[in-house]
Amino acid sequence: MNHLKSWLVNLTGEHYLWVFELFVIVLIALSLGFVLNRVIDKLERQAAKTQTVWDDALIEACRRPAIWLIWILGINFAAGIAAQKIDSPLQAMIDPINRLALIFLGTIFLTNFIKRAERNLVHPDYIAKPLDATTVRAVGKLLRASVIITGVLIAMQLFGYSISGLLAFGGIGGIAVGFAAKDLLANFFGGLMIYLDRPFSVGDWIRSPDKEIEGVVEDIGWRLTRIRTFDKRPLYIPNSVFASISVENPSRMSNRRIYETVGIRYQDISSMDAIVTQVTAMLMAHPEIDTNQTMIVNFNKFSASSVDFFVYTFTKTTNWIDFHQIKQDVLLRVAEIVTANDAEMAFPTSTLHIATEEQADPDPHSMQK
Repeated sequence: MNHLKSWLVNLTGEHYLWVFELFVIVLIALSLGFVLNRVIDKLERQAAKTQTVWDDALIEACRRPAIWLIWILGINFAAGIAAQKIDSPLQAMIDPINRLALIFLGTIFLTNFIKRAERNLVHPDYIAKPLDATTVRAVGKLLRASVIITGVLIAMQLFGYSISGLLAFGGIGGIAVGFAAKDLLANFFGGLMIYLDRPFSVGDWIRSPDKEIEGVVEDIGWRLTRIRTFDKRPLYIPNSVFASISVENPSRMSNRRIYETVGIRYQDISSMDAIVTQVTAMLMAHPEIDTNQTMIVNFNKFSASSVDFFVYTFTKTTNWIDFHQIKQDVLLRVAEIVTANDAEMAFPTSTLHIATEEQADPDPHSMQK
């Protein structure tokens, strides 16, 4: 080392030896960042083999903050040596900058960790029973907002700003802001109620009988809820609206209902009892009909052109497309049963009665003659 130092002094001079030291420090910092990146790659591959939620999130979240921390500390250390050698007044700023970098990188790490944990908690590859996406997203937003606000307050305190005065001002100014932004606050608390009560979640099909609202929920924000209508138009609804309307959530139905009225001709009324019995047996044996739910097949009404019976039952599936396939199969089987009993489906008919000459009223003029 002494020979190396002597050689460097002869090459650059004693006055410029510190320049080489800066180069070495920066090179070591960059090399450590590269090595750490490789280590994190290996840890990620190991964590991917487990089914744990938190290890993947922790390793992914710490990559950038850890590498940036090494680089920033190395560069600031080199800058401190340079400022000391040239007697720069910026030397006093090195320590506050390091602290600020530590606060900044800690905030990034926590927000990234929360974001990745939020993703893992709703993904079936990481957890056997994924949590409700809407609730996880709401908690994640609250935690990230808390981390960011706390980081900003700590940074302000570091540079000599009194956060107690800021908090006092926030208490007084909050009243004025509340009156000025009451609609915004109403939407915020409306979104909070959606997250707490969970009348619907992202991906649910909802509709309201009070408003022209129907579609699939795509996003629930703090101010707006975005719904995609069935003709693929986005519908943006302020969250405060949901506090004053009733919302129906068909996505959470347990079964879908088949409720149809079938009419046969009056001359086939003698077959009604057999038809009703056979339709009931068909529904009981149908693999897609939920026999644990209400099932009714009964002669119901004397209509103008038919005698009617109705079919009231529930399918096992709630899928909209599958439901219509099952309903079609059921109705076709009902038609086959009607035909098998030598009956026919009725359709509106009218009977025209034409009087004969004997039944016609006599002509008063002919009676006089």
